[in-house]
Amino acid sequence: MREEMAQREAAELLRGHRKPRSPHGWGLLVALWLLAFYEPVVTEGHLRRKNLEFIFIRFSAWEFEGCDKLWAGLVTTLCQNIRQHFGALPLSVFHVLGSRPRFASGFSQREWILKKGTCLRLWGLLLVLAVGIAILLVALLVPGIKEHHALKVVGSAVASLSGSSLVLGALSILKNFLVSEKKKIERLTNSDRFASQLGFMSKIRGEVEVLVDFLAFMEVFERRRLRVVLEITSLDLCYPEKVAGVFNAMATLLSDANAPFIFLLAVDPGVIVPCLEQTGCMKGLADNGYLYLNRAVSLPFSIPEMGSRSRLRSVEAAIQTREDLMYRIIAGNVAKSRGAPPAPQPAWREVDSGAVAWIHEAFRCLHDGSDVLSRYLPDNGASVRRIVNTIPITLRLLLHRAGAAGPVSPRAAAAWVVLADRWPCRLSWALQCLEDAGQSDPASDSLEKSLWSVFQEHAGELSALRQPLGKLLRLDGDPELFQAFLGRDFPFSAGEAREFLPVTVNLDHSIRQHMGLLRALQRLGRAAP
Repeated sequence: MREEMAQREAAELLRGHRKPRSPHGWGLLVALWLLAFYEPVVTEGHLRRKNLEFIFIRFSAWEFEGCDKLWAGLVTTLCQNIRQHFGALPLSVFHVLGSRPRFASGFSQREWILKKGTCLRLWGLLLVLAVGIAILLVALLVPGIKEHHALKVVGSAVASLSGSSLVLGALSILKNFLVSEKKKIERLTNSDRFASQLGFMSKIRGEVEVLVDFLAFMEVFERRRLRVVLEITSLDLCYPEKVAGVFNAMATLLSDANAPFIFLLAVDPGVIVPCLEQTGCMKGLADNGYLYLNRAVSLPFSIPEMGSRSRLRSVEAAIQTREDLMYRIIAGNVAKSRGAPPAPQPAWREVDSGAVAWIHEAFRCLHDGSDVLSRYLPDNGASVRRIVNTIPITLRLLLHRAGAAGPVSPRAAAAWVVLADRWPCRLSWALQCLEDAGQSDPASDSLEKSLWSVFQEHAGELSALRQPLGKLLRLDGDPELFQAFLGRDFPFSAGEAREFLPVTVNLDHSIRQHMGLLRALQRLGRAAP
């Protein structure tokens, strides 16, 4: 994502667009001036901007496990990091004087419009203050008028009223500067009336809306798009009620269609699903945690099992954390400083450029009404978005593994993604049976055997396990379409399945592990005397 930021920034500068700016240094004075006296406008040029900045926020749920409301910790972490990134002063001024950008009328390119009402009020207060001070000075200094107490009272009153309005505005900014959004939410959660406090969520929602409006303002000021990326980790270490609360907080933050938030949810579905099913958030979804996750996650990415090289890299990374083994890192840094030749790097860029043509071809197959693949697309729009989001990742991983000359066609890769999305349970069962057969009898393992024949051989065993696998089977689409897909239109072989498995990111591997455990227990039951 950081590389994407740098590439887009460079491309925008090559197109001749203005350089982005930040609210630091001299930019802070410009930002404060615009906050006070100008209203931002979203123009056509701003909508065409491709450069963007990701603001990364790490939220470890385990650190807030002691909180009564874990979702409150998520919101406070968001508020605190936004405040630290842009500075407390711009956000404080925005609370008092700022306004959300409005869309331009027509094709106007003016991004800032003077706040005439604010300017008139300010000049009016200054004028009244000057008049009041002048009357007071005349009443105090001019001979012959000093005895008129009424004139002194009028001058003092006019000066006090106009001055107090300016002082109140400055105090409001100072209050927001000293009392952060995090402290406001913590004060609400620590209240004795927290459990019965009416409108509590509306207050939290109000603070979030101010942040969203502030980010929209800063987009126009910095001349680039802003996206807040929240990395949520360690959620599978928390209690079930708090897990559901974090999902509710995510839904609250994403309820606005224009919210600039991206959530990276790093969890183990095998742990999260039972937690969700134990809470009351599953009502109306047949108590199926997997179905809830499918509706909450727009781009699934299930990390495959480690290969041999990945295991070695993991061990090496673990060794480097040992203080008594840091000599190797220090020696490597000394070698770099002495001008040692760097290790050759793989040509990722060449592979990525070739992947673009593959992605276009795969999307063409999906969009082609005459292609049989388009008939298997789901009716649910969310599922279609999942498939479209997953195909580019799968193709890039395939090319990175096999080089520029791809081992399979883009159409076959797109069909495999559709298969994993439409029938995750049945596909996981066929893959698990194929893996077990190769482990038990490697000599009889045939790569030319069709995946459909493997599923047919063990369909009776799957039927016997339909009660413990009932919730997983409900994730699948029409069984007759599965038979037509795998048995007639896309007859994947066992070799092709093993080639696709390491790059299948939209298939939950915990399903296959659960099936493997059930098969092992079933065999133990048969072998028992």
